Amino acid sequence: MSILDTAKQAAAGVMAKLQPATPPDPLIAKRDRPGQHGSLGTSVPRIDGPRKVRGKARFAAEVPAERMTYAALRYATIARGRIASLSTAAAEAAPGVVFVMTHANAPRLKPPASFMSDPRAAGASSLPIMQDASIHWNGEPVAIVLAETQEQADHATSLIEVTYEAAPARLVFAHEATRSRQPDSVLGEPALVQAGDAEAALAGAAFKVDRTFHTPRHSHAAIEPHAATVWWDGEDLVIHDTTQMLHQTRWTLAGVFGIAESHIRIFSPFVGGGFGGKGLWSHQVLAIAAAKLAGRPVRVALSREGVFRVAGGRTLTRQRVALGANADGTLAALIHTGTVAMTEHNNCPEQFTFPARHLYAADTFLLEQRVADLDMLANTFMRAPGESVGTFALETALDELAETVGIDPIALRRRLEPKQDPTSGHDFSSRHLLEAYAKGAERFGWNQRSPVPGARREGEWLVGMGMATATYPYYRMPGGAARITLTRDGHARIAMASHDMGMGTATVQAQAGADRLGLPIDNVTFEYGDTALPHGTIAGGSSQTASIAAAVTAASAKLVADLLQRAGNDSPLAGLSADAVEARDGGLGHREQTDRFESYASILSRAGLEALSVEAEAPPPMEVGTYSMHSYGAQFCEVRVNAVTGETRVSRFLGSFDVGRILNPRLATSQFRGGIIMGLGLALMEETQFDERSGRVMNPSLAEYHVPVHLDVPEIDVIWTDIADPHAPLGAHGIGEIGITGVGAAVANAVFNATGRRVRDLPITLDKLL
Repeated sequence: MSILDTAKQAAAGVMAKLQPATPPDPLIAKRDRPGQHGSLGTSVPRIDGPRKVRGKARFAAEVPAERMTYAALRYATIARGRIASLSTAAAEAAPGVVFVMTHANAPRLKPPASFMSDPRAAGASSLPIMQDASIHWNGEPVAIVLAETQEQADHATSLIEVTYEAAPARLVFAHEATRSRQPDSVLGEPALVQAGDAEAALAGAAFKVDRTFHTPRHSHAAIEPHAATVWWDGEDLVIHDTTQMLHQTRWTLAGVFGIAESHIRIFSPFVGGGFGGKGLWSHQVLAIAAAKLAGRPVRVALSREGVFRVAGGRTLTRQRVALGANADGTLAALIHTGTVAMTEHNNCPEQFTFPARHLYAADTFLLEQRVADLDMLANTFMRAPGESVGTFALETALDELAETVGIDPIALRRRLEPKQDPTSGHDFSSRHLLEAYAKGAERFGWNQRSPVPGARREGEWLVGMGMATATYPYYRMPGGAARITLTRDGHARIAMASHDMGMGTATVQAQAGADRLGLPIDNVTFEYGDTALPHGTIAGGSSQTASIAAAVTAASAKLVADLLQRAGNDSPLAGLSADAVEARDGGLGHREQTDRFESYASILSRAGLEALSVEAEAPPPMEVGTYSMHSYGAQFCEVRVNAVTGETRVSRFLGSFDVGRILNPRLATSQFRGGIIMGLGLALMEETQFDERSGRVMNPSLAEYHVPVHLDVPEIDVIWTDIADPHAPLGAHGIGEIGITGVGAAVANAVFNATGRRVRDLPITLDKLL
């Protein structure tokens, strides 16, 4: 999500120089041995599936509580200024109303620590929440109403009378971009990367493309809107939240309310989609404060409009991509620069230059990101932040360069394949992108594509093919810990305060735990979603699988050492070191001498224990400071564009991915397809309409903010290399975000192949094709 990059900060500098990278995970080699395949790599159905289809999975807005009150918010209608008058008398007198809170009676709270300001922080913004009459964006909550029913609370908000004194606001992106600034860093990396004189190389290049691209704002539209159910039990605070950062939220709220973290417990076992947006926003803070004053539990479930008003999404970008090619098609210059909109109170600069830093070889580079500060709702992470829109610009420009040079788009990319990371100089930990190109092209039938735009027509429909490269970094977040409890009956409970937002975390971690401990998967339970469990990392940046696996690996090593110590001299394992044994068949055995084996039940029985529990922290993510680690893919798209109406339909799509080992093919296919579908929305329809006169979001509903539905989505084929990365836990990379990258460009390039028209401003709507 993502929400990422403390991993790179932890691995950078002295630590990366002094410590070796993480050794290969033993499960990689174990899976490759005959008869040792285990559970990983098989399509185990989601463990939480039966509970969800039976309605037994309880989400944050479904948790019951005695004397529950229901919250509704009233939103500001100016972009900047102050409240001139505010009357809540009519709302307080309305039927069922329990309490109304405004800045006039809200408790004194500290501003939340914003994400990236501290590795423990979760705040979307550092703005104070309802502490005075100031207004910072159009949609900021000015009141929260608690009532006996949701309908009563919603009605009462309409009775609040409020007037404003407006102040000049920074709302026009084009104007503020002329005063843009270079941020101190872009998620821990420099905002400016230069190698040689790229502008001079561009000017002297045999072939050149120099284009400007625009991508709009996008809003989060997860199937589950943001919600929380909260109450105070004396000085203790209980929160059921839709969050993808449990411990970070707890730490941040402790600072806001001035209480110890030990007095806060947060539950989040089920989240109906996160995509980077399920962080700490103002609605949770307001509900907690109101619950304290009212002395009753509070449920705040944002309406769909409420999500658009108080939960940010992807910001808009203006990007320049200039490519200068030598006579042989190699790159003399790669320039990718531009500006995004942000606020002064958050740090999410939409890292669109990241793909250009790592994908292709070039003689010179000029890569720069700038931000323009606006008075708007703080933007945040949204599935593959930066990479999703950055690949649109870069890969569309590359397609245009291929046309200019007169070469096939895949052949051009093959000529640009680097031997090492082009900007960092690091070796790649694992990179099989050329294989992904080849397999994808063969499966999709790329050889049937005509290089001449508009050459294929079926009645009114112009048919074209396009492709683009997909890429997303590998992250492993520091600070995670796991606990393993092994019982005498051969069952294991693995616990970590992690998250499952629908991607199958509990299933894959049960599979990995089963293989690591040598147990059947039915004997392994993965516990998560509770801050009472060992410290979990965020579910963002496609990092959670690796982060959990590293912690579980550390805990299992500690468990094996403890078991060997307790086995005693009478055990067949006597005298063996931890390196000499492996977990198999419900116990420990010598790696070579199969007769030297003892079951867990026997070891625990001899030690007089019913259960043994150990806890360990994951080692620092040294691998990300030692290697260039990324996931890759090749996206192939076929579109049909109606020559009369301009309507665009995606008729076929294939993603060919290189993401390390695939741990569960069924779940992986779902993640890849979900990312591609979200990419189709990015390409063809999604756009948050922001009124630059008032700062108001004008389409805050799914009736007006369009996302793909079933009829918009064609058959999506997915294939992968399944080659382990020896430097990643389990040999795997996260796959939650790679699927969306490259999709926008693949669609745009297919549209050009069908029509001869280049669309450089998303979304690709019919008015741009007529």
